[in-house]
Amino acid sequence: MSVFLKVTSPLRPFCYPSRTTRYSYSTKQNIWANAQAADFLAAAKSISSIPKSNGLPEIVVIGRANAGKSTVLNCVLGRRSLVSTSKKAGHTKALNFFRVGAEPGKLVLVDAPGYGARGRAEWGTLFDHYISNRPELKRIYILFNAKHGLNETDKQMLAHLSDSLMTDRGTQPFTLQSIITKADTVPVAKLQTVLSAMKKDIWDAAPLCLSPIVTSAEMSPPFGVDQVRQSITEACGL
Repeated sequence: MSVFLKVTSPLRPFCYPSRTTRYSYSTKQNIWANAQAADFLAAAKSISSIPKSNGLPEIVVIGRANAGKSTVLNCVLGRRSLVSTSKKAGHTKALNFFRVGAEPGKLVLVDAPGYGARGRAEWGTLFDHYISNRPELKRIYILFNAKHGLNETDKQMLAHLSDSLMTDRGTQPFTLQSIITKADTVPVAKLQTVLSAMKKDIWDAAPLCLSPIVTSAEMSPPFGVDQVRQSITEACGL
């Protein structure tokens, strides 16, 4: 992998919801209610160290080294430090597996190493092997920093993932969805223009990619996190 068909969609004006906005789920679906019911399972630094599947649906999250991936994942899991974060980009150096939900769990979340200038070729090999050989994988989430937009490496990764969505038999083993992070770092007056450009870049590179979820883990309360949780729940059929 060198980094580690166009769909059109109406672009609606973007605005943050009010602080009173709430997103509700049924008790059966809301597997995120107990933040303590999430645990680290394993870290795989090589193909041979990828843990055996326990049969639970899995989702994997990837992004460029400055996408804020670990911060978003902690927010989604309702924890402050379950997923290791660092001010230094490129902190994640393995496929990190986390069980979500009280034992035996509801799903497995996989945190992948960042790609781009700080990425390593062996991480790309590990990631490609995982997504090509894991029947439990239900969706790949790719994160983009709103402040920086998409660069050529991001577009190459999207195209690579898009090519992986369909098998030779014409089946689609998993889906792909983008998440735009750090929306609060863009001035409100420029945000709609920035988001429109990012959406166009995403769809140009990966026409099968699902519409991006816009987030900010630093806002109070965090913005977009409930939509990410709902997307994961739906992807895993829960």
